Amino acid sequence: MIYFDNSATTKPYPEVIESFVKVSTNFFGNPSSLHGIGAQAEKLLAKARDQIAGLLNIRSSEVYFTSGGTEGNNLAIKGAALANSGKGKHIITTAIEHASVFDACHYLKNHGFEITYLPVDTIGQIDIEELKKAIRKDTILVSVMHVNNETGTIQPIEKIGKILSTFPNILYHVDHVQGVGKVPLDIKKSGIDLCTISGHKFHGLKGTGVLFIKDGTNISPLFSGGSQESKKRSGTENVAGAVALAKALRITMEHQRTGMDRMKTIRKILLEGLRAIEGIEVNSPRDGAPHILNFSVPGLKSEVFVHALEEDDIFVSTTSACSSKKKSPSRTVMEMFGSEKRAESIIRISLSYENEPHEAKRAIEVIHNTVKNLQKVMR
Repeated sequence: MIYFDNSATTKPYPEVIESFVKVSTNFFGNPSSLHGIGAQAEKLLAKARDQIAGLLNIRSSEVYFTSGGTEGNNLAIKGAALANSGKGKHIITTAIEHASVFDACHYLKNHGFEITYLPVDTIGQIDIEELKKAIRKDTILVSVMHVNNETGTIQPIEKIGKILSTFPNILYHVDHVQGVGKVPLDIKKSGIDLCTISGHKFHGLKGTGVLFIKDGTNISPLFSGGSQESKKRSGTENVAGAVALAKALRITMEHQRTGMDRMKTIRKILLEGLRAIEGIEVNSPRDGAPHILNFSVPGLKSEVFVHALEEDDIFVSTTSACSSKKKSPSRTVMEMFGSEKRAESIIRISLSYENEPHEAKRAIEVIHNTVKNLQKVMR
């Protein structure tokens, strides 16, 4: 099996599953309980928080556990908007955000907020000058994803942060879900106030995540209830999940140091191979994230192509996993190229540090044959 759908989800590390089982079995107490079993769980939760803070180079008090990217993005965007609406009701984001950001902004639009969606060029990047023009006196939040989940485009996060640093009323949110462990991001240096990561994107478990909330940042909680996570996220903490997430992040950071060259080599093999196949249009920028490649085969249906590759034990995806079953054109590719035909026929290949160069060579061979065979049928 060649698994090239790691941006949808990754296979958990064995050590991650082992730690989850061990904590769930031996330290099952509620961290809020006053007795010794609860205290043990609370201690493990605090340790996981410290470890994650160290790996992300932030403070422990700025680590808030969530259920993943969707919750983290919603808490950041809706929470920031609701808490700061007295300063203004204008939000800036991009036209190619993940659905959890795009739809959260749409929700706020229906509740009296005004949203500016920045366009992107053919490599999927926003224009810094357009961002500057979009800022108003009533702007309270800017949300920009670090690495696009479909094409791997990397936004100039640090440059955006420098611009926003001169506007004290504007909070800066970054969706770092696809970038963490693959594309370096200095949260502090970039001037970020809110930053989202999700455990299952780096070999952690589904249902685990972290929202970085810079100390002093005011956001409203989405859930009413207990006082967990400093009253920002009510609900009994998933201690085993937090411990597993910390372990997954540590291992991934180690792999980033030792396995990045191999990942870049694999991407190069795939990129050069795809560009050489007649009928394929590559949508990802040459200098995009090292783990994502997106291409189109205009005239062919994405779902048919995905299932054809699956017959050869190669697993890829169409748009993001959250949108793949909607069977609608890729909003990201549509914004980049303005071609519905191109946006309707996209395929995404996404890598992990566990992939090997020989898998890329085999995939190119199968993709080439699949394109040829399907084009014959379509004639």
